[in-house]
Amino acid sequence: MNEVSAMPEPVEQWKPSRMEALRDFQIGIKFLNIGCVISVGCKEIPFTTVKEAMIALNEYIVNPIETRKVWEKVFSQEEEL
Repeated sequence: MNEVSAMPEPVEQWKPSRMEALRDFQIGIKFLNIGCVISVGCKEIPFTTVKEAMIALNEYIVNPIETRKVWEKVFSQEEEL
């Protein structure tokens, strides 16, 4: 007998909208004598120039979910050192 086993259909993982992802964490900018620090939630990221910081912030605002993945990877690599 050839029985075909019923495979369960894959469950779609919930993905927040761009605006929902942006509302997840408060964003703050602290300008310094040289550069600035951008805070997203409990993480603070220093930048040596304001221009560099604004580029990174704009990338986050345009695509917060993917940008967050990139930064989480960077943070996890730093913790391993």
